[in-house]
Amino acid sequence: MKLEGKVAIITGGARDLGRAISVKLASEGAKVVINYFDNVEDAQETLKMVQDLGSEGIIVQGDMTIAADVKRFFDAGVAAYGSKIDILVNVVGGICGRKQITEQDEDWYNLLMDVNMKSCWLCTREVVPYMTDGGAIVNFSSLAARDGGGPGASLYATAKGAVMTFTRCMAKELGPKGIRVNALAPGTIATSFHDRFNTPENRERMKGIYPLRREGDAGDVADLALFLACADSDYLTGTNIDINGGMAFS
Repeated sequence: MKLEGKVAIITGGARDLGRAISVKLASEGAKVVINYFDNVEDAQETLKMVQDLGSEGIIVQGDMTIAADVKRFFDAGVAAYGSKIDILVNVVGGICGRKQITEQDEDWYNLLMDVNMKSCWLCTREVVPYMTDGGAIVNFSSLAARDGGGPGASLYATAKGAVMTFTRCMAKELGPKGIRVNALAPGTIATSFHDRFNTPENRERMKGIYPLRREGDAGDVADLALFLACADSDYLTGTNIDINGGMAFS
């Protein structure tokens, strides 16, 4: 039980990668505080999976791009489990759609930056007063931040690049307090993200390019998130770890 007695906050923790991470951390003993945006059924199902493990958790609705919602989310976690938060996993993010530069307007720019970078910044700012020596923050970047992303994903890739840089900044700023900050950068992971924003034909084509000849799954990512959240990575901070089946190397 690598996280026994720990409290973990997971934004976007109700489905796909967030669900896998919530359940994985709970399976290692963490009490999980799970944020969801609009699908309470998904959140309730994830909470049941946590409880079926004999673990504790709560679900809290909120938009992690809005400071007041972020505060309400963290307040709920503190009310449930006390004023010490050990782990923050910033899962919230997304491509939202594909637009070429001539199709993009300011609202589109703000949406992509807010959901991917602002959410990470707001939640990190909120958690720091509750973290002490041994705390861990795990951010989500993307392979797109390494290679510029696919067609129409320029702002998504740019925002995820900002998350990489922010991760390094926070590692320097929070390291003296004993707080580690790392990010993982997934490639193609078999979730609803790629069901919506990729094509079956392209996904099959890409499998033939990956050295491991397969897409990742949510469990692969959850295992890495656990590693970054627990003491197994106690001397690791400021990293952006690729998890993409060998598609690209940092």
